[in-house]
Amino acid sequence: MQKKNISIDYGIVIILFLFFVISLIAVYSGSGQYAQTEPFFFVLRQVVWYVVGILVMIGAAYFDYELLERWALPLYLSGIFLLVLVHFFGTTKNGSQRWIHLGVFDLQPSEFVKIFLILYLAVLLKKYGKSQLDLKASLVLTGKILLVTMVPFVFVFIQPDLGSSLIILVIALTLIIVSHISYKVILMLITAFGACLAFLVFTFTYLNNVFEKLLKPHQLERIYGWLNPGEYASNFGYQLYQARMGIGSGQLTGNGFNQGQQVQQGKIPEAHTDFIFAVIGEEFGFLGASILVLLYFLLIYRIIRVAFQSETFFGVYICVGVVALIAFQVFQNIGMTIGVMPITGITLPLVSYGGSALLTNMLAIGIVFSVQIRSSKEYLFREKAL
Repeated sequence: MQKKNISIDYGIVIILFLFFVISLIAVYSGSGQYAQTEPFFFVLRQVVWYVVGILVMIGAAYFDYELLERWALPLYLSGIFLLVLVHFFGTTKNGSQRWIHLGVFDLQPSEFVKIFLILYLAVLLKKYGKSQLDLKASLVLTGKILLVTMVPFVFVFIQPDLGSSLIILVIALTLIIVSHISYKVILMLITAFGACLAFLVFTFTYLNNVFEKLLKPHQLERIYGWLNPGEYASNFGYQLYQARMGIGSGQLTGNGFNQGQQVQQGKIPEAHTDFIFAVIGEEFGFLGASILVLLYFLLIYRIIRVAFQSETFFGVYICVGVVALIAFQVFQNIGMTIGVMPITGITLPLVSYGGSALLTNMLAIGIVFSVQIRSSKEYLFREKAL
């Protein structure tokens, strides 16, 4: 039997290396207000997280992803168990109970639940093969997917973590859209989503007292600060107002590394985590921000290519779930920094400082590598046995 050659997508490897370099530069510049006595404190920790993340990615890449099919349900249930632990015994920071303290670091289970959800939903969807489902079968499958999705969604939402709960929903909806579920069911879901959005807009505009009961106080503050950053520049909208000021001052080429006034004067809170895009926009301008966005497009494109090469439905759905995971994080983080989207706790993948989020994204990319290594020719939505 001829041994199959192992091929790695070196395009993704190069892109990851560039993200690593950008991350260290931006974290160093953005964390100056927090690490004045130890300027390399956050950078060194980010290097450690990247090293661990690379090891996790390599381990995932050389682990046969098809074996994950039998582990998908246990992993999903273990993720729900961790969310229950967080709910009752989790560590609270900034009004949110999201972490489990493990001595050396705090683990955020909601990050890893996203991967477990992708795997389990991929298992559910691949069982139906390439046949277009009728309305009844589509409703049954959609019901299963929504049930599986709503359990972690509720636990994450009440932490509260609106950002991660939205990612969970986006992953599920994206997988439904690319599956063989009837377009009538997909249209029903889109209509339901539009109705919910219209209801929120209506209550905010005409029934403000009802709207305020739907969200927690700090979430309301973010909504008001997002809609009127200038009016609330001294309180609710301070972070967004300062971030937009910084990005605007960067203009075409930026103010230079470590020369951003808004960032270096400490006017942008969490500049090395949630608002790291403001650091890049202010110090490296439109060109620097455009290069960063281009790298994300290239990464997503390469993952989509892996999906086209996959010989199994399981591999295809995994890649689609990872694309949804990364794309929405990028869209939401950059969107909230420039005022297009409301502020949430979603970090910029592979760039923002932090351990759990970085490990999650590296693990996801490692599984994509596993799909790519074990694929050969370009078969989209086709089992290799066919």
